[in-house]
Amino acid sequence: MKNTKNMKRAAIARRAERRGVARTRHPRYRERFLRGAAMGGKGTFVGAGALMAALLAGCGNRDGHAPGTPLPQPVYRMTPQQVDTYLARLQATEPDLRKRIAAIGRRTIGQPYRLNLLGEFPYQVHDELPMFSLQYSDCVVFAEQTYAMALSASWEEFFWMLQRIRYRDGVIGVATRNHYTEQDWNVNNRWLVTDVSADLGGQDAASYELTVDRATFLRTRHRTEAALPVTRSRETYVPTTVAPRVLGRLTDGDFVNVVSTRDGKYWVSHVGLVVTRPDGSRHFLNSAEPQVREESFDTFIARAARRADEQARTGKPVTRLAGFKFLRLNDAIVVPPALPQPRPLRAPH
Repeated sequence: MKNTKNMKRAAIARRAERRGVARTRHPRYRERFLRGAAMGGKGTFVGAGALMAALLAGCGNRDGHAPGTPLPQPVYRMTPQQVDTYLARLQATEPDLRKRIAAIGRRTIGQPYRLNLLGEFPYQVHDELPMFSLQYSDCVVFAEQTYAMALSASWEEFFWMLQRIRYRDGVIGVATRNHYTEQDWNVNNRWLVTDVSADLGGQDAASYELTVDRATFLRTRHRTEAALPVTRSRETYVPTTVAPRVLGRLTDGDFVNVVSTRDGKYWVSHVGLVVTRPDGSRHFLNSAEPQVREESFDTFIARAARRADEQARTGKPVTRLAGFKFLRLNDAIVVPPALPQPRPLRAPH
């Protein structure tokens, strides 16, 4: 009797597969479907199929993939081999770089945040932080890896591109890493993005002076000696009150620098990417505690204000949001070659 019942259920499942329903792998839903089909005949069979289709369609609408297909694997759960396959397929099917950036960034939503994540290990041993991580990100790592993946068609190309973006001239080393967003990252990646803050802000744009002492930073933070001069720059940004008026001039893949202020000093404290919603609104895709998220700029601004209010209430130094620097993704990108990796210098005896 038990074998007869199992054979009947298997036949029902085969008929369901041929009719394009009951394709879910979830055992609970499949069990309900098969039970309804066995008990209710053709009428119940069609009704259960419609219910399953509705469930799948709901998931598809939420996650932006075709109804009835498995949920896409997040990038941060992929192996390097899976990333290799994914990038090759994406390059073959999506010719628009901006759309690839948005697709990869959104497929990273939910990636756990971890500050001070990467280093140069094992190439350099000033710390034991690795040169890449798929499992975690901070704000800069998220942006760098999204850009690098979107520009690549394989794991090998991605890893090379990541170093080209992360280091000055692609030369790996803690002293050549783009530590300072305004004076390092934005300048050394001008082949990728162009600062349009002054143009967007117009007469309402604001500016601040930034002084960078890389030698002291490297010595105190990374136990590395480097003879680097102190540099100064004048940085333009779009104030928070002006930003909502210029968002419509941004599009997928543009780079966002969040400008913060405390005790009269200004600096870029956070970065992320612009993505466009189906209704045309611009959202901020960024990695911050606890994970990568997509949010409206209004939501981000309100969250920054609440954090500043909480700092003031608890007597902590107050960091406030001053505005944004916006860098447009270049239309015609020519990736410059990396300089040769020099032989490391020997310490004097």
